[in-house]
Formats: sequence, structure tokens, C-alpha cells
Amino acid sequence: MKLYHREQYLKKIRPFYDDDLIKVITGIRRCGKSCLMATIAEELRNRGVEDKDIIYLDLDKRGNRSIKTPEQLEEKIESLLADNGFKYLFIDEVQNVRDYEEVVNAYNSDGGFSIFITGSNSYLLSGELMTKLTGRYVEFEMFTLSFSEFLDMKRFMGKAVGDARIEFDEYLRYGGFPRSLEYEDPEAKARYIEDVVGQIVDKDIRSRNKIRNIDTFNRVMTYVINNYGAPTSLTNLHDYFTKTERIAVERRTIASYIQMLVDAKVLYRCERFDLKSRKSLRGEEKYYLADPGIYFARNIDVRLNYGPSLENALYIYLRSRGYKLSVGRIGKLECDFIARRRNAYAYIQVSMTIADRNVEEREYRPFGYIRDGYPRYLFTLDPLLQERDGVRHLNMVSFMKDNGDLI
Repeated sequence: MKLYHREQYLKKIRPFYDDDLIKVITGIRRCGKSCLMATIAEELRNRGVEDKDIIYLDLDKRGNRSIKTPEQLEEKIESLLADNGFKYLFIDEVQNVRDYEEVVNAYNSDGGFSIFITGSNSYLLSGELMTKLTGRYVEFEMFTLSFSEFLDMKRFMGKAVGDARIEFDEYLRYGGFPRSLEYEDPEAKARYIEDVVGQIVDKDIRSRNKIRNIDTFNRVMTYVINNYGAPTSLTNLHDYFTKTERIAVERRTIASYIQMLVDAKVLYRCERFDLKSRKSLRGEEKYYLADPGIYFARNIDVRLNYGPSLENALYIYLRSRGYKLSVGRIGKLECDFIARRRNAYAYIQVSMTIADRNVEEREYRPFGYIRDGYPRYLFTLDPLLQERDGVRHLNMVSFMKDNGDLI
């Protein structure tokens, strides 16, 4: 099978191919981690590495799903070793094995292995792994297809690619789960994505957490997904469920359910940051979806609400490029995003259009209160761009199609 190369991630991992640091690839289920590992193995073969020196173990594959203990995992790996030469060890969905870190740590300590592992949630980097492998692993977080990859993969599959603006609307609506591109029928796309979310709930959340009331969990999940990109406070959520929905649920239970979705990488938490005090603020965080298709797969109405859709797309795009993001508070005003990478910052506003003069003034107003010299950006879908007050006005479709960067 011909593999689509996710060059954005491959170029980050290549310097570590022969390194003894454990390569940990994380990301939401079905974002392409398995294909990325298969691509790495393919590149190694093309470099002259023999098949006997590439040990590839997919723990979700039939025949391997019964491997649940460290002893079973080690026994399987040993059965695949042909000799004592240097090996490239790939373990896909390693979190399926409890205490897997003992085995990974042992092979890493023994030397003679370059180890690559994937997992679908942040449990992969919790507890014992963090303790035992401090400074001995490097994490690569993977996301669903960016808009540029979305277009490129359609061409790779031999599909027609139309006007970028129309394609961008499709991307905002149905997202970038790679396999969803195989389906032309919107209902088939929705069913596939809903099945992915169902697998996440069953395999990454319910199997690792005691959820006493699955109906309440599903209601909390639905509420947060349906209100992505909106300020969210535990107090308001608790009031909504107890007073409006008449559901007896504690604040800490709601908080734990949301954290489960964050740990499973269904949601990303975007905290608020006060520009005056230079401190993070608790409460009123925003949550963004790992993929825009998650919302539309769970809702009948597929009309685009450009406000949160554009914010979500840009948030995930910038996260995939190594930026840390927060929502900026400037007095009573809000800056959609503060993006930070290493020691550089950028300030960002997002709007569908600023054709209306009042909207233009609203979007530019927060920039007037920012006193430092870091770059400021306004992203819209407007075809005609303007330069005002030192703010760079960019067309979001072009920026994402051309793999644009801020800093």
C-alpha cells in the first residue's frame, strides 16, 4: 500500500531515527499515527535497513490484541528478534498493555534499540513512564490533517480539488481525519467520525476511568463539544446541569469528565492569560476540538458557524506547529489568542470578515492596548486585505493552504 507522507511530522522525527531517546508519538485516535510509523519504517528500508532489523508490533491488530501484560509484550518482541544486531522497534498503541513502560524501559536500557511508540492519549506520558524515562524520551504530538495536507492528500488519492475557498468550507465542516477522505457521502463521513469518537470513549476513557453514570458523561461531553470555542466555567456548567437539565451531578464530577476528554485528546483546553498582570487566570477557559468533524458528526445541523469554526481551525493549526496558545485578557477586552513559541509571542484576532466598519473596529480595538513590540495578526476570510496600525491582516484560507507561520 502506498503511504501518504506527513512531511510536517517526518522532518521533526528524522533527526532521532538512530537516537537512543524513545520516540513517543501521541494524538487522537485515527489521526494517522500508525501510518506515520509505517512511513518511518519505509524510509528506514529505503535507507538500506534490512527487514529483520525492523520490529513492528501493532497492538490493535488481530492476533496481538490479547497482549495485555509486560510479560506477554516482552515475549512477543523476543519472538521477532532474529539476531543481536541493532534493531528499530515500533510498538503501535502501546497503552493497550498495562505497565508497558517496564518493557520499553528495559529494552531502552539494554541498548541496541531505537524505539518508537504511539498512543492515543496523555495517559501514555503519565505516572511511571514519566518517572522512569525522564530525559530519555522525546514526544511528537500529531494532529488530524491540516488544510494543506487535506488538499494534498486528496490529490494523492486521485480526487479532484476545487476552489480553495470551497474546499476550506468542506474542511471546516468535515475535518481532517485521514480516512474520512475516502468517503464522498457526508453521512458516511459523519458515521465514520462518530465511530471514532465512540472508540475513544470505550477504549481510552471508559476502560481507564470509573464512570458511574454514562448518560451524564455523554451529556457533559455533548455540551462541551456543542459549545466549543465558548468561555466555559465549572460554575455555569454545574448550574446548567443541576437547574436546567435537573441532573444531580457534582462540580468535581463535571471537571473530571472534561479532563477525561482532554486526556483522550478529544478536547484541548485553552486557558486565559491576563496581559496586565502576566498571569494565567483560572476559570472561563475555552475548549477546542481535536478535529472540526467531531462537531458535525454529532449534530444534524451542518451549517457553519464561522466564529468558533475559524478559531478552532487556527488553534489546531498553530498547535500542530509547536505554538502554545492562550486567550488574552486586556482589561475588559479579549484577544482571541496569544501564541508563544520558545521566547517569541504573537497576538491574534480571528473574524469571518471586517467588511462591516463596526466589526473592524471591534477586532482592532484590543491591539491598541498591547504595548510590546511582538507581531499582531488579524485573520479573516476577506479576499481584500488591509494594513492598519501595524497589524498584519491575513486571509486564513491562503495562510493555511500555504503552510504559513507567525514567528
